Formats: sequence, structure tokens, C-alpha cells
Amino acid sequence: MGVALSGLILASLLGAAAAQEREYCPDRPGLDTPACTIAPGRISVETSLADWTRDDQPGSREDNILFGDTMVRVGVSDTIEARIGWTPLGHDRMRDSTGVDSVNGIGDVSLGMKANLHHPDGSDLSVSVLPFVTLSVGRSSIGAGDWGAGFLVPLTYELSDSVSLDLTPEIDAAVDQDGNGRHLAYSSTAGLSVAVSKAITLTGELQALRDNDPDKHTSQALAALSLAWMASDDLQFDMLGAAGLNHDTPDARVYAGVSRRF
Repeated sequence: MGVALSGLILASLLGAAAAQEREYCPDRPGLDTPACTIAPGRISVETSLADWTRDDQPGSREDNILFGDTMVRVGVSDTIEARIGWTPLGHDRMRDSTGVDSVNGIGDVSLGMKANLHHPDGSDLSVSVLPFVTLSVGRSSIGAGDWGAGFLVPLTYELSDSVSLDLTPEIDAAVDQDGNGRHLAYSSTAGLSVAVSKAITLTGELQALRDNDPDKHTSQALAALSLAWMASDDLQFDMLGAAGLNHDTPDARVYAGVSRRF
């Protein structure tokens, strides 16, 4: 009985150790969300040092910059992670024929849970579901102005040891442009990631989004290219550049960030 119990405890410890040794897979960078989850007991802190978006429209230009936009992921079990995100500082600048209007403030808080259904380490074919809600704590132009919610189904498929395909369909109860109420929005993102070396990964992505805001229905299309450098087993640096492909899409987005596993 004692031997069996000791064996059971040893097996559990070895299983936990194996889970701890799971390869680090940050959500950053990119438009897609990877299907992998953080190993139980581990924490990932993923932060944009700066995230700038520019939107040019006839007669106006809007620049939005987020500082320290952070997602914290906590491994709850072998297949489930809890997530909380927050933007501590944002700056929005609108320039048109009437002059320049600037807003500074904090962003909204997001709460979510990613549950992996197949291969939580992201190997082979990996599939997850990710429901989330956003809580309105930020100022207008930085925050949405009301609560929202969404549901993603991240999918990752390894085509080879160095190439993988990511797909992320999403449906949202998005906040109306006037900050009061919600409407249907849905999108799909596809990306191809190539490991150009053991530490560096290059990813190209396309995203299509339909937003049925009561004020104006829009269809957006976006292309992005991102680079991730894994400086160590638990530390990654990244950058992304994206361009809008039609009139309804913001013209450009650039960010750089860092991810750290504890």
C-alpha cells in the first residue's frame, strides 16, 4: 500500500514537472490567438510597450496610442488558463477642420478563460475556446463606454517542424460607437508562422471583420507582419506592423512588446 502510494505521488510529481516544462507560447504578437495554454501553476505577463494606430478619413486624422497594454495569463489546469487584461494609459488625438482634440486616460478591463480541447502545448492540431467579457472602466476614446463580450475558437495546425497555420474565428457583442449598448460583430483571422531559426519566428496574417454598429455598418480588412524573438525559455520580445486594406479599416498599426513567463 505504501509503495503504491509512493508511486502515485511520484507519478503526479513527474506529471507536474512535465507540465512545467511545456514550451512557452505567448499570445503575442499577431492578430491571431494561438490555441496553446499556459501550464498549470505558471504565469505569463505580456505587455505592449507602445501600440499606435492611425486612421485617416476625409477631413480628419485620428491617432491612438496605448502604453503598457497588458495581458496576464495564469495556468489553472493542464488545459485551462485564466486571463485578465488592462490598459493603464492611452492617448487619443483627433484632428479635423475644427481643430485638435486630445484625450488621455485608462482603458477597459477584460476577463477571459481559454480552455484547450486538444493538445494544450500547441503541437500537431490544437484547438481551444476562449470566452471573454470587457468591463467599462476607461475613458471615452480609450475605453468602449459599456460592457462587451466575445467568443473565439483559436486553432493551430503544425504543417512541419518550422511552419504552422493559425485560424481564429470570433464573434462579439461589441459596444456601440456611442458607448451605449451592443451590436453583432464577427471576424476571422488566418496566419502562417515560419520559424526562421530556433529563436526567431516570422508571421504573416490576414483578417476580415464585419461590424454591424447601428450608426454605420463596416467591413474591414487588415494585413499584418510580425516578428518574435525568444531571448530565453521564458522571455520573448516582439514587434508588429499592420496595414488596412480598405477604406473602413484604420490605415496603419505598429507595436512592440515583451512577454515573460514566471
